[in-house]
Amino acid sequence: MLTPLDIQNKEFKSSFRGYKESEVDSFLDEIVIDYEKLYKENIELKDKITALNDHLKQYNNLEETLKNTLVVAQGTAEEVTNTAKQKADLIIMESEEKSKRIISDANDEVLKIQKEYESLRKEIYVFKTRFKSLIEAQLSTLDDYYSEIESAVINDAKEKSKDEADKEGIDNAHSSNNIRMKDLDKEENDIDKLDDMGA
Repeated sequence: MLTPLDIQNKEFKSSFRGYKESEVDSFLDEIVIDYEKLYKENIELKDKITALNDHLKQYNNLEETLKNTLVVAQGTAEEVTNTAKQKADLIIMESEEKSKRIISDANDEVLKIQKEYESLRKEIYVFKTRFKSLIEAQLSTLDDYYSEIESAVINDAKEKSKDEADKEGIDNAHSSNNIRMKDLDKEENDIDKLDDMGA
């Protein structure tokens, strides 16, 4: 490629019917000035293109890095999501198993308490029945005991009255009977008191 200096140093041979040398030199000077400008602009543009290519390479490398990073990030995100989902599923499964165990234990405890309640209820019923039977037996024994005492006292009083009547005669027997009746009344009162105490 020609440089401005090449154009400036170019010399042409003279010929008989050639161009006017001064005009050619003047025109060449103009061409040199314009060509020099274009040449400098061309060099600057080449430098800019080189710089832009370097930037483009950097951007391409950055883009590639970002793509790789994005792919890795997506893979990591998917892995984290899958891991989290697996952990969530595991936690849910463990929670369900634990809740089933708790419910089962609670049901077992309820059944156990119900059995204990039924057992206690039967024991209370048996105790009440036995205690009632015992009290009724004691009351019956006491009634029999007091009846025997009362019969014995009355029989004893009758025998004494009869004996005294035979010994002392009818008149004396009569007053003795009155006294005896008072004694019987007293003894009956004592028996009633005993009955009241027993009740």
